[in-house]
Amino acid sequence: MLKRKKESSEKGSELLRKSSGDNQGSLAQVMDGYSKLLIDDPVLPFKEENLQEIANNVDYGVLAALDGTWVSYNANYNQNIGKPSLAGGIHTTIMPSPGTNSGTIPGKFSFDCEEYIEKLTFSLVPGGVRNRGGASELFCGAVKYEQTIKSVNKDAGKPDLQYASIHEENGMYLWLSDVYNHAATKESIEKDRGIHAFSDEDFKNYGYTGEYRDEPLVQISADENHKKYILLSELQPGQEYYEIIPAQELKPGDGIKGPYFIPDYSISRSGVIPHGSTITLLGDIAPDGNNYLINGSPKFPYGNAAWQTDHLAISQTMGGAGASATHPIDLDQPAPAWVHEKLNDHNDKGSNKIYTQRILANDLYPYSVRPDLRLRDTLSGQNVTNYVLVQMSSKMKTGAQGGILNVPFVNRFVPTVEVDFRLWIETVIEDGKEILQLQYEQIVFFEFDFGNDGGTTSWPHIQVNTLRKLEDIPEDQRRVIEEQFFDCKPTTAGDAVETANAASGCPYHKG
Repeated sequence: MLKRKKESSEKGSELLRKSSGDNQGSLAQVMDGYSKLLIDDPVLPFKEENLQEIANNVDYGVLAALDGTWVSYNANYNQNIGKPSLAGGIHTTIMPSPGTNSGTIPGKFSFDCEEYIEKLTFSLVPGGVRNRGGASELFCGAVKYEQTIKSVNKDAGKPDLQYASIHEENGMYLWLSDVYNHAATKESIEKDRGIHAFSDEDFKNYGYTGEYRDEPLVQISADENHKKYILLSELQPGQEYYEIIPAQELKPGDGIKGPYFIPDYSISRSGVIPHGSTITLLGDIAPDGNNYLINGSPKFPYGNAAWQTDHLAISQTMGGAGASATHPIDLDQPAPAWVHEKLNDHNDKGSNKIYTQRILANDLYPYSVRPDLRLRDTLSGQNVTNYVLVQMSSKMKTGAQGGILNVPFVNRFVPTVEVDFRLWIETVIEDGKEILQLQYEQIVFFEFDFGNDGGTTSWPHIQVNTLRKLEDIPEDQRRVIEEQFFDCKPTTAGDAVETANAASGCPYHKG
């Protein structure tokens, strides 16, 4: 978990609500003052009279930079792509082949790779979210999100499907803002105790005559037939005791000694996906040394170095397309010749290539194989001055865990077992001004059927996209976005008028 200097926190979440031309240095200001929370750092005491002030000044962390509506952006910097598109997103989807059932005919799958456009809206939830855990209290900055994705289908025979809706999702991000210690007070004890003031049983068994036994009793006589009890606070230094009767009530100050809650993550994401899955991801900002705001542009590999199985649409359990770390496929070169050959037992021993041939033969190669190369190619022509990288997963190697719940159909036929997510928030200098840009890579792992040896196969479903605010994308892209996601009728550049039904919200209004 990250902590923030109070003076930095007060500067604020307002910085990134301005127009893109006015927020000079905004990402740097939002990230100012953060460091790792450690066990020996001061703990804040919670006081009821401060509740409203705490809620009014909750920290949203880097999530404050997300506030607003973002849409797809594509720069088309890769000169090797023969058919540039207005779409920014790429997804790869692997599903069981028609006719298959769980546990039969291993390796049969259908593969889709499409470009897509997207609208992604974040909105800050006013006030802090208070999680009460007794001696520990946690306040979170909550940010709602809504995501709508439409495919960009270039098939002339399917005009009605050119901008078909393929994904809807909504949920919430939480930034762990502040952890407080809430020790017991005289007032809280009297309000919450709910027990009788005097216990006949305590008097009969232990000789205790007081009210509300708020500390342990200890037996100080060794004679089991004549037990004598005193309060723990009455025990003399070095005095021996033989039995402990736990306290039945709190006393003022209880809980102040800890233990104190220090989560090993700063951000959570809860999402609802209409295919039948709900997800919880946990994660944090990935630092470069001690810096959470990293100077320069995100780095992606080129050539042979880009063959990294963690980011490929081809998992190691799928045979690896006959490639390996020592014999990779160079994704910055045309696909290998075998991709366009008829394969048989002689040129594809072990059938490692035939299962994945269609992935490398796809029109969107190399993005069909490694989708995040689209992010790399978008960055290649940009002047990125700094960025923040958020990394999240439903399945962590150690520590706190997220999770996935699936409806019975998904559980039975295409179990979704893991979600890994990376989000880059970037500052781009363009036309003499600073603008913010989002890029993300999301990999969802399915498991269905098994290999010839009975092993489980992992099937990656990958989504990547680059997004900007509507005013920061070119006119030709803006026109498509307005038509598909906003209830507007575009007219001249940078202008639109509202239609009669404005349910979906038009970003432009007559003034």
